[in-house]
Amino acid sequence: MLIYILFVIGIFLLLKGAGVLVDGSAALAKKIGVPTLAIGLTVVAFGTSLPELIVNLTASFKENGDIAFGNIVGSNIANVLLILGITAIIKSLKIQHSTVWKEIPFSLLAVIVLFIFTNISFLDNLNFTYIYRFEGLVLILFFVIFLYYIFELSRRDKSLISDEIKTEESIGLLKSIGLITIGFIALYFGGKFTVDGAIKIARLVGMSEYFISLTIISIGTSLPELITSIQATLKNKIDIAVGNIIGSNIFNIFWVIGISSVIRPIKIPNSVNFDLIFLLFLTLLFFIFMFIGKKHQLKRWQGAIFFIMYLFYLGFLYYRG
Repeated sequence: MLIYILFVIGIFLLLKGAGVLVDGSAALAKKIGVPTLAIGLTVVAFGTSLPELIVNLTASFKENGDIAFGNIVGSNIANVLLILGITAIIKSLKIQHSTVWKEIPFSLLAVIVLFIFTNISFLDNLNFTYIYRFEGLVLILFFVIFLYYIFELSRRDKSLISDEIKTEESIGLLKSIGLITIGFIALYFGGKFTVDGAIKIARLVGMSEYFISLTIISIGTSLPELITSIQATLKNKIDIAVGNIIGSNIFNIFWVIGISSVIRPIKIPNSVNFDLIFLLFLTLLFFIFMFIGKKHQLKRWQGAIFFIMYLFYLGFLYYRG
């Protein structure tokens, strides 16, 4: 029972730690005169991907590629099917032209690059492979290119400044530093409890660590994206709702996998190819949906299809074990 309690506490600490760290960092940035736009592009953008990053860094240090990969692939699948599905069911989502023609294709490119890196071993007739440091640096390079694109896009359109920044001017310097410290501590223990708990639970119930990370951990670390997108949709801020998901998928592959593999090469799970191909199909399907019926809009019925597909996917994962 203690294992399950620590696992739940770990996910809770990840979510709360990310929120506290974002608030403290944004307040500190304002105090020292960093532009709001820069805060939106860095602190807030990284905020919803922090749980995935911490889990992956912890898994990398423990040389557990199953959790590192399962967390990212599972989170990205959950982002498209579960989160986009739910938000589109709540309200049909009008997608920006730049998102359709640039950001969705960029997220498609991220999956393709990761798929190529995970299958290089077949060229060398190896039974296993890793995402090595050089490949991690390539992923980070793509991420830098994406950040440059976002910066240029935001510089041209000031309306893209994030509305998610909710720090109060009354937060002082010491309190900001305190929030940042508490956030990092919560993230550290959250990552440790989550990864350790996942490993022990997988062994206890006879399921693979990859299965646990594809389902429970990935859904848990995707909760910031889910909450943000639902709130944004209810407030009719569709750009934030959709951009949050697409941006998170790009961050997860190029930044999280990239930085994790630079710190320590990540061993690739044997069954990851099916899930990567499925993620590639979903991203392509999302792109195709933009041209069915009313152009550049994810309709309610399409959101329902995504949500139902996710339920079937979970059923398949359980069957696969």
